[in-house]
This record gives sequence, C-alpha cells and structure tokens, in this order.
Amino acid sequence: MISKTSSAIILLPSSFLLSSTLLVAMPAHASSSDNIEKAGDILSFAIPAVAYGSTYYMDDKEGREQFYYSFATNVAATYALKSVIDKERPDGSDDNAYPSGHTSSAFQGASFIHKRYGLKYSVPAYIGAGFVAYSRIEADKHDAVDVLAGAALGMASSIYLTKSYQDDQLHIATNLSPDYYGLSVHYNF
Repeated sequence: MISKTSSAIILLPSSFLLSSTLLVAMPAHASSSDNIEKAGDILSFAIPAVAYGSTYYMDDKEGREQFYYSFATNVAATYALKSVIDKERPDGSDDNAYPSGHTSSAFQGASFIHKRYGLKYSVPAYIGAGFVAYSRIEADKHDAVDVLAGAALGMASSIYLTKSYQDDQLHIATNLSPDYYGLSVHYNF
C-alpha cells in the first residue's frame, strides 16, 4: 500500500514537471505555436521518465521490469505501424504521421503510473499527455486520428503489461476447459 508521504512525493515531481513545462509554453514574447511544440516535446519524454523514476523511488523492482516491457512494446508497436502505414503529416514533411510517437510515449508513461500506483497519482501525467497530443496537432505534425491512435497504443501497452502495486484490487478471470466454462471474481482486501 502506498503511504501518504509516498503519494505526495510521487505527485510532486509530476505536478512540478507539468506546471513548469506549461509555463515554458506560454511566454508572451515568443511564437506560441513553437513554444507549445517544444513543451509537448519535453513532456513526451519527461512523463515516461517520471513513471520510470517512480519505480526507483518506490524501490519497486517488479514495477521497473513491467515498465521496461511496457515501454519497449509501445516503442516497437509505434514504429512498426509508422513503417507499415505511410500516412503523410499535415505539414507534408514526411510519411510517418500514424500513429503519433510523442503521444504514445506520453500516454504510456501516464497509464503506467495509473495502472501501477493508482489513478490519483496519474492525473497530472494524463493532463500532460493530453497537452502532448494537443501540441502535436497545434504544430501541424499530426491530426486527431494520429494522436488518438498514439494515445490508445500507449495506454494499451501499459494496461496489458502492468500489474497494480497494491494487492487490494478486483481480479476477474475466465475458466475454460473442454467440459466447463466459468468466470471467477476475486477481490483482495
């Protein structure tokens, strides 16, 4: 179980990272679109870094290993799809638009925190990941389909390859054999 002190320390870095990156994106004297793109670029790497760093803070070796699998699966799937699907970017710069790698990376980190440590710890990361998706559209690098696919891919890689850090959760499993079909539901208190 995560203590109140641990939860504050997990929330503080991600909240600080989100707020400082958003401040970088909003100076009045510079081109807004360029700064939004830069902030999105920073967050797309920072969110998974905070997720990975949280496994060290929590001394969570099992979580770290799950992060490796989730992150590697996300990167491999994203770039495999980019190489197979030649979708031109809205700005015409190349044919690697689908899915958005920045968005998939950000949502992989946010959903890892969510799945491993709980929703309340992942809210700042999800807000940041949403900003990354927005920044990719604003920069004319992707359209909505690209970022939605990236978000879905990033979330799926963490949801399916990460287990909860806490034992108090609902487990549902199917039981299939040649002469029996069933469903078991188990909740640990």
